[in-house]
Amino acid sequence: MKRALLIAISAFCLHPSALAWDRMAALSMLETGDNDGAVGRVGEISRFQIRPELWRCYGAGDPRDPAQARAAVERIMAGRLAGFAARFHRAATPFDFYVLWNAPAQIGRPSCAVAARARRFVNLCNLSP
Repeated sequence: MKRALLIAISAFCLHPSALAWDRMAALSMLETGDNDGAVGRVGEISRFQIRPELWRCYGAGDPRDPAQARAAVERIMAGRLAGFAARFHRAATPFDFYVLWNAPAQIGRPSCAVAARARRFVNLCNLSP
């Protein structure tokens, strides 16, 4: 019962629409510098660099539209954040958030490169008003 309550509270607190604007802004800034037309090395699209297979599952419409791209990220992250809360029995920190976005398989043990980008993401989050 206690675990179910913790997960429910975490899910409420981590609902994508409850995510601070600064996380989404920091993610966009770090990934592409807010470039809506950016295309990554393996075909990632939008200002958030969403992998094409994820866009097909979670996106709708034009990935160059910031609102549609943001909605796709929120849908993608909803499941990842809920899984994180269930596994670790706590809310994801900004560092965890970035690792979940960029390299979810590395959560708990990110590579040096992913950890360095996650620290930059945390710094960007801390700069937001």
